[in-house]
Amino acid sequence: MTGGTTTASYRHHHHHHHHTTSPAHSASPPYCVATEHVLAACDCCRCWRPATAAGAGGLRLLQVLAAYNCCRCWRPATAAGAGGLQLLQELAAYNCCRLEVVTIHENLLATLTRCSRTKVSFEVVVKMTAMFLTRTVKALHWAPRAALSTAALPKPALNPGIEHTKLFINNEFVEAASGKRFPTINPSTGEEICQVAEADKADVDKAVAAARAAFSLNSEWRTMDASHRGVLLNRLADLLDRDKVYLASLETLDNGKPYKDAYLVDVEASIKNLRYFAGYADKVHGTTIPTDGPYFAYTRLEPVGVCGQIIPWNFPLLMQAWKLGPALATGNTVVMKLAEQTPLTGLYVASLVKEAGFPAGVVNVLSGYGPTAGAAIASHPDVDKVAFTGSTEVGHLIQQAAGASNLKRVTLELGGKSPNIIFKDADLDHAVEQAHFGLFFNQGQCCCAGTRTFVEDSVYDEFVERSVERAKKRTVGDPFDFNNEQGPQVDEEQMSKILSLIDSGKKDGAKLLVGGSRHGDKGYFVQPTIFGDVKDNMKIAQEEIFGPVMQILKFSDVQEVIRRANDTSYGLAAAVFTNDLDKANLFAQGLRAGTVWVNCYDVLNAQTPFGGFKLSGQGRENSEYGLRNYLEVKSVITKLPVKNS
Repeated sequence: MTGGTTTASYRHHHHHHHHTTSPAHSASPPYCVATEHVLAACDCCRCWRPATAAGAGGLRLLQVLAAYNCCRCWRPATAAGAGGLQLLQELAAYNCCRLEVVTIHENLLATLTRCSRTKVSFEVVVKMTAMFLTRTVKALHWAPRAALSTAALPKPALNPGIEHTKLFINNEFVEAASGKRFPTINPSTGEEICQVAEADKADVDKAVAAARAAFSLNSEWRTMDASHRGVLLNRLADLLDRDKVYLASLETLDNGKPYKDAYLVDVEASIKNLRYFAGYADKVHGTTIPTDGPYFAYTRLEPVGVCGQIIPWNFPLLMQAWKLGPALATGNTVVMKLAEQTPLTGLYVASLVKEAGFPAGVVNVLSGYGPTAGAAIASHPDVDKVAFTGSTEVGHLIQQAAGASNLKRVTLELGGKSPNIIFKDADLDHAVEQAHFGLFFNQGQCCCAGTRTFVEDSVYDEFVERSVERAKKRTVGDPFDFNNEQGPQVDEEQMSKILSLIDSGKKDGAKLLVGGSRHGDKGYFVQPTIFGDVKDNMKIAQEEIFGPVMQILKFSDVQEVIRRANDTSYGLAAAVFTNDLDKANLFAQGLRAGTVWVNCYDVLNAQTPFGGFKLSGQGRENSEYGLRNYLEVKSVITKLPVKNS
C-alpha cells in the first residue's frame, strides 16, 4: 500500500474518534501534518496497518510518535498531555539505552496503562511499538521511501547498535558450544566493535542437523508451494529495504566501505538479488521426453539438499544475498559461515530470515574462522553441496575437503588478475574514469578488479597522466563522510599485504607515480597507488593485490595484447575500451574470462551470470545459471500399456 492511502486510512480513524471520545482526548493538539511523516516511514517499514492502530490508543501513540520528528529532536510540548510526556520519556530512555524488546514492552505497558483515557486494550499497540522501535529507531532517520535517492542520501547511523552476536541455528540465536567469542574490529580505527560467538565443528554439526531436519521428507519446507518460497524471499527483501540505513551503517562500521557505497550498491543490489530469485521460485521445472518405447518419461529438478555456504568479507551483505537467493528459491536448506572479519550484517540478516517467516532450520548462520568452522562445513558428510567465494588458495582446500569426504557438489568463485585493455580509439575520458572505478572501487577489494591495465602505446602517456590526476583527487578517510570515496582496507593483515606488494613493485623497477604508502597512522588506510612501466613478469602484475594499487602496462599490437591478457592462471573478468566494433568482438571471443565488459567495468547484476575460468573458479553466480548449482536432475520413467504420440 502507498503512504497516501495509509495516511488517509489513519485520518479516517482519527476523525471518527475525535468526535466520539472524551472532551479531554479531543482537546489534544492537532498532529496530522507531523503524523504524515511518521506514516510514510511506517508504510516504508511495513510495520503499521490501519486496523491495528484503529483504536484511540493507537491514535494516541501515533501522536507521540509524530512528535519524534525527522531531526531526531524530542518535542514533549507537542505531545498529548502529561501522559504523552511520560511516554516520550520512556521512548527516549529506550533510544538512549537500546533496551531489549522485552524491557521496552514492560515499560510501555506500564506507561500506557497509566496514560490510558480509554478502555482500549493496548497489548496490540505495545507489541507493534516494540517491533517498530526495534527495527526503525536504530536507522536514525525518518523519511518516505521516495526521498531516499542518490541526490539525498539518508544520514547514516554513526554508532549503530549491535543486536546480534550469537550463532543463528534452527531460528534461534545461541552461544557457541565452546562458549568462545572473538573480536570484530572497526577498520577505520583499529578498535574492537564487539565480541562475536566463535563457531567450531560442534556448532557446524548442530547447524547441519537442523538443516537436515528442515529438509526431511514431508517437512514444512519440502511441502511448501514453490510460489510461497518466492513470497518468503520477497518478504526478506522487504525487510532489508526497511532496514537499509541500519544495514548500510553496520556494513560501513564493520567492513570500512564508504556508507554511500554500502547504501546505494551493497544493500540495494542485495534487495534486487533476492527479488530476482524470488521470481524464479515457481518457474523451475523439468520436461517431458518422447523417449523410445512404451514409456512416459519426464524430469524433475530437485533441490540438492543441505548446502554449506562460505562467504567473503569484501561484500558481506551482497555475497550473502547471492548465496541465499538461488539456494532458497530452489528449496534447499543452508548452513552459512560468515567471514570472521565482517560477521555483523550477516547475523542481523539472520534475524530478518526468521522475521520473514522461513521455517526453523532452513537458514543457519555461523560466525567463525575458516580452519575450524569453514573446514567443518567443507568436510561434513551430511552436507550435500558447498559454495565458496574467496581466495583461490582456500578454494583448493575446499575442493580437496569435498572430494575427501562425500564428493559433495562444489561451486567456487575465486580470485582474479583481470586485464583492462584501452585502445587509442577509445573515449579516453570515459576510459580513464572507468579504469579508475574498475580498480579502486571498494578500496580495490574486488575479485574482478581491473588490476592489469593495458594501454595502447600511442595514448599511453596521456592515459597515465590523466589516471594519476584522477587518483590524486581520490578522497580517502572516514567512510561515514559522504565526501570520501575510499575507506580503510578490511583489516591490518590486508593492509600489510598490500604495502608489501607495493614494496615489491618498487624493488622490481616499476615506476611509482602516486601513493605507495599507508594513509595516516590510525586505521587501515592505504593511499591510492599507481605504478607505470609495469612488466608482465613483475610480482605486482601476476599476484592478486586486493587493494588500491593500479598497474599500467603498454602494448602496441592486438594479437600481442590478447596473448598477454590471457597469460595468467586466473580468468574471472576482462574489459576492452574501443570504438571499433570488430576489435570489441575479437576480444569478447578471444579473452579467456567468465565476464568481458566492453566500454564499461564492474557491471554486475542479478540477471547476468558471474564466475570464472581456470583458477578463478567453477560454476556461476546469479542469473538462471546460478540456479543450476542448486538443482539435481531426476529422470522418472513409467511403463505404459501403449504409447501414442
